[in-house]
Amino acid sequence: MAAPAAEPAAEQSATMSIYKAARRIKRRASTLYNALRSVAEDAAFVAEVAALWPALPLVANLRCGLWYAPPRDFNATCYFKSTDGHAGNWSFSTARLNLHLALLAGDRGGCIIIDSTRRGKRFPDSMSKTIPIWCCVLNRAVERYRLRAIQKGRESSAMLNRDAENNSCPSNWDSSVHLPVWVLDTEKNAVEGRIEEWTDQFELCGADIHSLAIKLQKPLRPLWISQRTRIWLNEVPELDSWDFTPIILISASASDAFSTQRMSSEFSWQYIPGAGDDEESWARGLTPTLFWKHKYDLLDAGPDHCNQLVADIVEKDRVYRAQRGEHSPQIAAKPLKSHDDVKCNDDRTSYMWPVKLDPTDTQYSNNVPLLFWIGTLNLAVSSTLQVADAFVGVDCILNCDSTSRLPTNSSENSYLELSIVGSKDDRFSLMKNLSKAIDFAKRNLVAERKILVCCQNGEDISICVALAIVTLLFDDNGCFDYGNSFMKRDITKLEMRKRLVFICKFAVNARPSRGNLKQVYGFLCNEKERLSRLT
Repeated sequence: MAAPAAEPAAEQSATMSIYKAARRIKRRASTLYNALRSVAEDAAFVAEVAALWPALPLVANLRCGLWYAPPRDFNATCYFKSTDGHAGNWSFSTARLNLHLALLAGDRGGCIIIDSTRRGKRFPDSMSKTIPIWCCVLNRAVERYRLRAIQKGRESSAMLNRDAENNSCPSNWDSSVHLPVWVLDTEKNAVEGRIEEWTDQFELCGADIHSLAIKLQKPLRPLWISQRTRIWLNEVPELDSWDFTPIILISASASDAFSTQRMSSEFSWQYIPGAGDDEESWARGLTPTLFWKHKYDLLDAGPDHCNQLVADIVEKDRVYRAQRGEHSPQIAAKPLKSHDDVKCNDDRTSYMWPVKLDPTDTQYSNNVPLLFWIGTLNLAVSSTLQVADAFVGVDCILNCDSTSRLPTNSSENSYLELSIVGSKDDRFSLMKNLSKAIDFAKRNLVAERKILVCCQNGEDISICVALAIVTLLFDDNGCFDYGNSFMKRDITKLEMRKRLVFICKFAVNARPSRGNLKQVYGFLCNEKERLSRLT
């Protein structure tokens, strides 16, 4: 009776062996050298396409797109998530409006967005559906705005000048959904059925549609280019010949479903589609800025010496910043495994060092500010990774970075350090510290001091803290009122969304996570209830 039972066990053992073998093969292909070599090859394709329209600004879709061109070539960044374009989960995010991108495209006649995908697709869902939905919603909102202005007889020469009059006419303004041909008709119909709803949400969130109506002389429209696209160089259209503002979407990587063997003059290597994606899993502390600074040395090092060279580059950069009093912590990481699933004994592979952006060679833009002032509220947001010069003009600092203490000689009244971690690590960390942050901000705003709120990346926790401060201590007109108006209005997600849009208008790099926004909303609701009991 024992023999039949042994057969399933043997089958399971064989299945596990096949699984482990497949994982081992994949791990061998996904080396650091293969990733960097793949990025360099795809970047050459991006440069060729960008050269066809040199007048258009180059934009990286965070974070993957940053790897595919030198930092100095990027004019801006944007943030479109693929999850907003997944089938059945289509969405227009008011937390990621990317209005600066629309204004840039309107000012320059279009733009080029860079991204890639690891899957066996030609384009990520962010390009196939998220960005087309975004273009359509903005076009529809501008169309509504202009129609209302015409109906009320308040059109102005600034908005409807002679050059834009024909495009502003409802019959010539294209506000339809433009999706790529590989999107099924059923999915396209479902998206079209929700455009009006998303446009209503866009108008209600308090976005500056007036500025869009002035800048956009032609409607936004996406165009798709991949490595399989055929472009006849003698027929490349001029920008002025298009009756729309082109949003050219370049998927940097080849759409090969699997890694393919490539050869160079010295080394053989395997191509990885979308190699720049999920950099924490492979980059070992290397950033796009450091990669492009040391590109030729890294590629010439070959597979055998690439890892050690990366470790040396990252460590030298960390020491360089530490000597200048900048943020440069060591963060313990899981030790790497060899191809045979044996832990490496080399201590150099047991740490990764996050590297700060160099303001003279930034990952985002040559002209990006070190901090963002939120209107005239005496409130700014920034990253603790920025140099100390970013704090010029700041009277007090609210440091929300759990990994560093800023070098400062300030008193307790002008410096507060809160150890806040992201919602993935602690679902209540932000909520537990917001009360102290509000008290600190209120005390300094009363004294008319300028406050800087900073976190490690300046994109998430600091934005959420600033959102809580603006919602609780400022009225609808942006005036500091000690929190009096907070008690007179209902705390709804729509009201919080309006204030987030206001902050993102100035802090264009804002990327607040959903979990942290939920904590802000929960804190505001609890604070409203607490204050109601006291009165």
